[in-house]
Amino acid sequence: LMEEEIKHKANELAEDYHNQGSNAIKNIFADIIALLAFALVIINSKRDVIILKSFMDDIIYGLSDSAKAFIIILFTDIFVGFHSPHGWEIILEALSRHLGIPESREFIFLFIATFPVILDSVIKYWIFRYLNRISPSAVATYRTMNE
Repeated sequence: LMEEEIKHKANELAEDYHNQGSNAIKNIFADIIALLAFALVIINSKRDVIILKSFMDDIIYGLSDSAKAFIIILFTDIFVGFHSPHGWEIILEALSRHLGIPESREFIFLFIATFPVILDSVIKYWIFRYLNRISPSAVATYRTMNE
């Protein structure tokens, strides 16, 4: 009786691992196919992409300076702020499960220690280099709101 339960449990575990492996392979192929389909749509509809970009530009440039500053602060706080390490940890664990890769705590902590710092530097450079030129008052509002 005990042997049968052990065999049954072993078969369940083997089936679970088999399903996880096949799901990971399916996910990788589905991601590649989705990426190729997206690339084909972008390549074949350049006119629509230009229209979409123009629409997004109109929305972004139409925002008030305080709204632009708020969006920048929200984005930076989500991705490089005080609470961002937990979010990055969840994202990386979910991504590794999706791809069927075992979760590596060392990699996750190394990523969390370096990537937000790099992203913060890129955002600050973008603000200094480009946003100052496009909307100096948005930069002034951003600095005031960020204090």
